[in-house]
Amino acid sequence: MTEAVTRRTPGTPCWVSLMVHDLAATQDFYGALFGWEFRPGPTQLGPYVRALLDGKEVAGIGELPPDRHLPIAWTTYLATDDADLTAETIRSCGGTVAVGPLQAGDAGRLAIGSDPGGAVFGIWQAGSHAGTMVAGAPGTPVWNELVTRETTTVGKFYGTLFGYESEAVVSADFDYVTLHLEGSPVASVHGVGRALPKNRGAHWMTYFEVTDADEAARRVGELGGQVLQPPREGRSGRVALVADAEGAVFTIVRTAR
Repeated sequence: MTEAVTRRTPGTPCWVSLMVHDLAATQDFYGALFGWEFRPGPTQLGPYVRALLDGKEVAGIGELPPDRHLPIAWTTYLATDDADLTAETIRSCGGTVAVGPLQAGDAGRLAIGSDPGGAVFGIWQAGSHAGTMVAGAPGTPVWNELVTRETTTVGKFYGTLFGYESEAVVSADFDYVTLHLEGSPVASVHGVGRALPKNRGAHWMTYFEVTDADEAARRVGELGGQVLQPPREGRSGRVALVADAEGAVFTIVRTAR
């Protein structure tokens, strides 16, 4: 287990958060799956907890008001030094901003928007809360991938927003781009064309590290979730696509090391 740096280069995925209808049941699910413990976080948007591994913050989970029927999905937050300026840039580049920018106490400043392809993401200007504080250990987010129709248009949007350098896979039938900041890969964009799920549309996918992908997938089922794609060998290691008990989709991965 390594402790993540506290200051992220703008554009770096720095946090993942989930809004659900039953906060207590969701804590039970992820606590059993990843060994997370929880403590209260900022409540500006309603009940909210931060998930911990060995006392270090790794993710957030909030509870929706009973009358809010929004898609249940993990949201990737990208670091920024100025949430207000980034929100303006999102709008000027063809995206939308649905929430904020707003202050989350002394923790930081945030906004939630969507890119021109419709994928929802957050931006986070750190205050006292820098984001995910542990990297690489089982139960931590280890990768974030944008699943969208095609990479060219949306890639330009994120490139303008954060200055990513792009490295494309040269293939006639595989549309995949890795995004780099300061020479290091930080995220990816996967164009899937007509294979984009109609019930979800374009979306950011969170990958969580596990010790054993097969065992973790089995555990997801036992806890009331679903295995959407059984464990298989992928680009980054052994992966499985799963959903929690409320339907939030995520990927579990045992990275090749």
